[in-house]
Amino acid sequence: LLFIVGTVSCTLFLAVNGLYSASDDVIELTPTNFNKEVIQSESLWLVEFYAPWCGHCQRLTPEWKKAATALKGVVKVGAVDADKHQSLGGQYGVRGFPTIKIFGANKHKAEDYQGGRTSDAIVDAALSALRSLVKERLSGRSGGYSSGKQSRESGGGDKKDVIELTDDSFDKNVINSDDVWMVEFYAPWCGHCKNLEPEWAAAATEVKEQTKGKVKLAAVDATVNQMLASRYGIRGFPTIKIFQKGEDPVDYDGGRTRSDIIARALDLFSDNAPPPELLEIISEDVLKSTCDAHQLCIISVLPHILDTGASGRNSYLDVMLKMAEKYKKKMWGWLWTEAGAQSDLESSLGIGGFGYPAMAAVNARKMKFALLKGSFSEQGINEFLRELSVGRGSTAPVGGGAFPKIHSVEPWDGKDGELPVEDDIDLSDVDLDDWGKDEL
Repeated sequence: LLFIVGTVSCTLFLAVNGLYSASDDVIELTPTNFNKEVIQSESLWLVEFYAPWCGHCQRLTPEWKKAATALKGVVKVGAVDADKHQSLGGQYGVRGFPTIKIFGANKHKAEDYQGGRTSDAIVDAALSALRSLVKERLSGRSGGYSSGKQSRESGGGDKKDVIELTDDSFDKNVINSDDVWMVEFYAPWCGHCKNLEPEWAAAATEVKEQTKGKVKLAAVDATVNQMLASRYGIRGFPTIKIFQKGEDPVDYDGGRTRSDIIARALDLFSDNAPPPELLEIISEDVLKSTCDAHQLCIISVLPHILDTGASGRNSYLDVMLKMAEKYKKKMWGWLWTEAGAQSDLESSLGIGGFGYPAMAAVNARKMKFALLKGSFSEQGINEFLRELSVGRGSTAPVGGGAFPKIHSVEPWDGKDGELPVEDDIDLSDVDLDDWGKDEL
């Protein structure tokens, strides 16, 4: 899933372990315990979504711990390593670090915290939110979530995004579909199915939005559609199966909360997502739109076409495409340009003039970059990107603190290059016997 570091952007590539431990008053939250601890809780929660390598997060940590201690027994304070648990961060639309959310009366509509980053400011905001929560209860607008089940009125029971399938409609919808299907086989009298229903419905809506409909959640009444139940050997309820094109269905054996279901759906989505596009930098718009939309953009500067020919260039592009496929879950942008075509950009990334092919990974939010030091090969690039993905590697600021002017160029036509045709020089009037006598 996509993590774009925005106005509260962070220093990349710093090797740091988790920022909180069991001895802190900050409660560590994961996809496994989030639903039970936060969603099913009647307490007000402040939750920080952070990345261990994030400088702003590191500076917030002592203040967050201090606030958690002060609010102990009054307001719950938690933290999610959203770099490690990207599905949980994605579920709540986290696009920058740190992001702080307030989970109040309606746990399924968290509010963004926009206040200061000191413990005093955090405590003040918590108490203000708590006062609002208590006033809502006093006026009868909210009774909390004693069972952890969301009412139909608040959206938890709205099944509009769960696709009902039957013996007649199943094959034409699911079999050979390019989408991934998670199908629940249920019985109307089954208590576990009734408990799952609001979770499945809420997950269906979130998954539809997050995957643009590429992962679908469906339901089959197995007591009515007995042909399907028999075909897939349904013995108990609810049974959830995952259907992907060209593969045998597999059983889903994960948790039954919406966060568990969403996490698995997003993993299935990223596993099946196409690799990102590899674009040639032919204009400023290509560079800006790619680098602004992704946490990192990987820029390669390939040798001039006269140095490699089409086959040589295509071999370099193939390496990049393989790496884009390998790291597609990171949702990075991928760009390339020819040596000399964007000389200002090369200079700003410390490449210019020699050592092609070259590669730089750029964080456009921080205007910092890291350079490939090893070989421009699958192994060399893989080691470079693996280090970046775990927050290691030396960085430098982009020259000038911003992207330089990008020249509009014609895209490569896929052919071998041609030497420029030189103008014919007429030497008929030159007396070659006398040429150079003065210099001798």
